[in-house]
Amino acid sequence: MQLAKNENTEKAEPFYRLSVPKQKTTSEIINEARNGLRTLRTRRPFTPTEDQRKLFGSGSSRAPQNRPASVFSLHASSFDLAESRPVSGVRLRPLDHKPLVTFAKDEDSSIYLPKPPANAAQIRKVSSARARLFGRTSQGNFLSAKMVPPDQNEEKLNSEEPAMMNNLCRSDNNCLAEQRSYTPFNAESRLLICNERISRLEREDFLKGTAGKFLFQLRGERSVSSDGRFADEEQQFPCDQIKKPGTSSSWPRSTGWKRRVTGLEDETRINESEEELIFWHIKILPILHELKKEDNIENLCLACTKLYQTLNEGNMLGKRFKRRSVLLNILYKLVDINSDPLCLKLAKIILAMKVNGKNLLSVCKLAFKICRNEKNDYIIQNDRLLDCLLEVLRTEDLHKNNEALLYCMGAIKFMSGNAVLLNEMVNKGAIEMLLQLMKQINNIKENDTYFSNLGHLLVQLTATLRNLANLPPARCQLLCNGAVSELSVALEQRMNDKDVCTYIVRIFSKLSSYDDFCAALADCSRCYILFLALLNKHQKQQDLVIRIIFILGNLTAKNNQAREQFFKEKGSVNTLISLFQTYHELDLNAQKWYHERAGEGKDHPKHPSEAEDVLIKLIRVLANLSVHPSVGAALAAAHHVVELLVTVLEYKSVDDCEELVINTAITINNLSYYKVKGSAVQDKKLHIAEMLLKLLMSNNMDGVVEAIRVFGNLSQYHEIRDFIVQKKIYKFMIALLDAKNQDVCFSACGVLLNLAVDKNKRALLMEEGGTGKLVDCLRDFGPSDWQLACLICKTLWNYSENITSVASCFGEDTDTLLVVLTALLDEELALDESLDRDLRDYHKLYWEREFKPVAENLLDRIRSHHSFLPTMTITPF
Repeated sequence: MQLAKNENTEKAEPFYRLSVPKQKTTSEIINEARNGLRTLRTRRPFTPTEDQRKLFGSGSSRAPQNRPASVFSLHASSFDLAESRPVSGVRLRPLDHKPLVTFAKDEDSSIYLPKPPANAAQIRKVSSARARLFGRTSQGNFLSAKMVPPDQNEEKLNSEEPAMMNNLCRSDNNCLAEQRSYTPFNAESRLLICNERISRLEREDFLKGTAGKFLFQLRGERSVSSDGRFADEEQQFPCDQIKKPGTSSSWPRSTGWKRRVTGLEDETRINESEEELIFWHIKILPILHELKKEDNIENLCLACTKLYQTLNEGNMLGKRFKRRSVLLNILYKLVDINSDPLCLKLAKIILAMKVNGKNLLSVCKLAFKICRNEKNDYIIQNDRLLDCLLEVLRTEDLHKNNEALLYCMGAIKFMSGNAVLLNEMVNKGAIEMLLQLMKQINNIKENDTYFSNLGHLLVQLTATLRNLANLPPARCQLLCNGAVSELSVALEQRMNDKDVCTYIVRIFSKLSSYDDFCAALADCSRCYILFLALLNKHQKQQDLVIRIIFILGNLTAKNNQAREQFFKEKGSVNTLISLFQTYHELDLNAQKWYHERAGEGKDHPKHPSEAEDVLIKLIRVLANLSVHPSVGAALAAAHHVVELLVTVLEYKSVDDCEELVINTAITINNLSYYKVKGSAVQDKKLHIAEMLLKLLMSNNMDGVVEAIRVFGNLSQYHEIRDFIVQKKIYKFMIALLDAKNQDVCFSACGVLLNLAVDKNKRALLMEEGGTGKLVDCLRDFGPSDWQLACLICKTLWNYSENITSVASCFGEDTDTLLVVLTALLDEELALDESLDRDLRDYHKLYWEREFKPVAENLLDRIRSHHSFLPTMTITPF
């Protein structure tokens, strides 16, 4: 009688389909390789590193004429001085000839209040004077002044130009220009004339005394008024700080007079406080003077470093700094020196000054140019340029400055190619910042005029995220900040942009290799629709297709719900079949070309071709899907799917592409498990067996094992059992029992088990010493592998069904078999107490439920036909 009829077994199941304990234990990993339905693993698609740093890689789908340039020249003329002036709080409407500015009466009537020009000619005269002033300033005359100590001239204070105190009291740029045009300006008078009533003693007291100390404590806390200015700066100009009779010798901070503008409250421009004025001349001007005169790159870099530190010390970084235009003009001119170390220093200062418009674009291009050279990575690490660029991304307007943000993001992308800078990005919160920027871009709809240009920016952003995805802390941040959702939205919106799609798919390809991210992606219901749409749209784009297929393989590897959800998407199987056909034809053409050009005798390349790699990943998806009961049954009945799998076995040998052939055999094995009406595997079983015979006779042991496993399933059909006998395959199975490899023995034993079902084939086991080899395997592997021990006992049970004599059935191996079975049924001897508790419990459970019932029945059968018991001592294993 066949063992399958025993109450402890299930007749309908294949030989290897053994019941196992329902609770999940870590020890089940041992038997994973033997499960009838198996998922597949494969290598992640290889992404080569770009040889050169470019805005768009060599594989970009963008035509050169339709994308921003990666190489460009940059000079001082690329910057615009007009955009560098300090920001005004509110823009006033143009002044008429009648002045709109009125002033409150003050006790001191000696203050000179200039008037606006009275006619157009005078206005032109003022404008010309202003132009001459800026021209002379930009030529460097301004910085050639000598610092005059306070005790050398009672009429002078350190300042930028004559009569500046009066200029500070003006309310409009035209008034400022007018005052400058009336004031003589030469190389020898650079210091500000304030008021002759300020004595030398008062200035010394101011600079050296308590007030002086206060003015130079610029980094202290300062309250900010509602209009954005520091509260202690409100309308307190140097020209107001005039000593009154009876006051102390220190410089008082009296409120003086205040300006009133109709409908506004002192919001028209930035005021310069006394401390800023003094700080400028004492601390900053000497550095600027050094920058103008120095011609050594190293010294210039040191001066720039000192300048940045000094500006930071004086709270003068940013837009709210009156003399920033003078400073920026000098920095812009230094760009012409074309030294990367110097330009790095300049870019850092210019970015910190919060420039905008054309200047922001130019400085971002400057940073891009510096970062493009990989040799500059070391100096970039030490100069904290990353902080400035991240600040640009965080604060600048996406619509107004999209081109500047493009080059800024490009520079950050280059930085992400350096391991040190990459870690620094994670630590500085760059991931959250980048995802916020992506969210802004995703909010721009396709009909928006900025949509196309922002696609260039999105390429740089997603390329950077791809690099960041390599770091474990970054992966955690991506998951926590909703990267899956934003990337999916971007993917849907930019379906026509292959570059954006490729980078997003690369991110998913990398992250889907991790269980937590894979689960999050599987929960995104629209991801399957998006992936199928991309596959249909870019079917011949191998680099994109292979990564999407790899992602689908990861999603379906461990998640039964993902298998079902993908299978139910409209056209999912048809898309896979179409891809299979496309890349199968490409592979055939490539193979034909190779044989024509290289000749038959030349070794085939070891690595899979691009087409083969797609087929490997594609077959993996089919294998993973087939694990789901209903999906697997449907695929087993899908003739197109099975035909394509058989075609691979027909034209491809395991020596040509091992992974492709073995994956195909595994997938066929999974599908052969399902006994459904109209099964394509069942219809083609003999043809499949013929193809597997080629794999069985190969020198590739992995391929041999997979072929045996398929024969194990197919040998449930009597046609295949006849084929095995006809082709002498059973002899090969018996020989494999000597392999001393548990997995090989297990697979071979499964075929022999099914072969022993037929009464006329049982005698074949005696050939080549089959029964003796089975007993040896039971003795050698039984105590450590109860699954194999159970399978051997089942085979021997089927073989001995019509036993009449133990000697005729088992021959000289009878006594050994009795001793081994007796020992294996002794719990104390059989179970290894040295194993960890979890593994020991699993062994005991399987021993009790599976092995013991079969072994006891077999032992009773042998004893009932044996005339005497052996007198051998049973020893522990």
